[in-house]
Amino acid sequence: MNTGKSDIIYHITAIIVVLIWGCTFVNSKMLILNGMTPEEIFTVRFLIAYICIWFISPRRLFADSWRDELRMVLLGITGGSVYFVAENTALQYSFANNVSFIVCTAPLITTLLAIALFHDVHATWKIVTGSALAIVGMAMVIFNGHFVLHLSPKGDLLALAAAVCWAVYSLLLRGFSQRYGAVFITRKVFFYGLVTMLPFFAIKPWTFPLAGFANPTIWGNLLFLGFVASFLCFFLWSWVTKNIGALKTANYVYINPISTVVVSAIFLNEPMTPIAVAGSFLILTGVFIANKQKSF
Repeated sequence: MNTGKSDIIYHITAIIVVLIWGCTFVNSKMLILNGMTPEEIFTVRFLIAYICIWFISPRRLFADSWRDELRMVLLGITGGSVYFVAENTALQYSFANNVSFIVCTAPLITTLLAIALFHDVHATWKIVTGSALAIVGMAMVIFNGHFVLHLSPKGDLLALAAAVCWAVYSLLLRGFSQRYGAVFITRKVFFYGLVTMLPFFAIKPWTFPLAGFANPTIWGNLLFLGFVASFLCFFLWSWVTKNIGALKTANYVYINPISTVVVSAIFLNEPMTPIAVAGSFLILTGVFIANKQKSF
């Protein structure tokens, strides 16, 4: 990717945000191990972020039209409720490393969806080669060296669903971030993420006891997820997208597993077989190659 000197700050910011998000797989895993459900984690995380953003957000309540407001709802679903429920539920069935590596295919999915939906993005040899490498790598990571075809890897499929959600979220931001401020968009994402989470609790009621929030492990991880990974990072992501484009910003998601691998090795002692390591390398290579094209 060609980077002008004036754009360096945006690219550096995107890298920092993605490295922080890579750590959140481990934060969520630790909360799950301490008794919180994916739905509960998301709700507290976004509630903290929503309260924080009101201190800097403009007081306007709605977008310019009902269509734009509906798009805000979709952003809240794809970048909020459904995305995080899929991702955090995946952590109940799979290693944090696996979930991180699979979610990092979001830039590739973003590009493939862009080819299908937009006339100014075309399939090239880079797209074809990158897609092939990523698919092979996905299979290697999902099965982690155990090639038993009748397996049903729930966690990995949920992680893939989360990747698709994030790809849609990235494309929904395209152009939208030029018409609305990053703070306003981020606040709406938090709000509609919380609203669209309510039906999940109708099916699966809240069970985590209030006394559990006195546990430093619980509130420490939730504060990091809510204030740093949500409030700060979502705002910065919208800001970067506005300045360098949806596809260039999405490219940086493939860096995500770097911090996940390091942090999960330290705190969770999660193993990675040589096959999974090789598959992870193929995913990163495939995503990088596939996205080395004109951004939009």
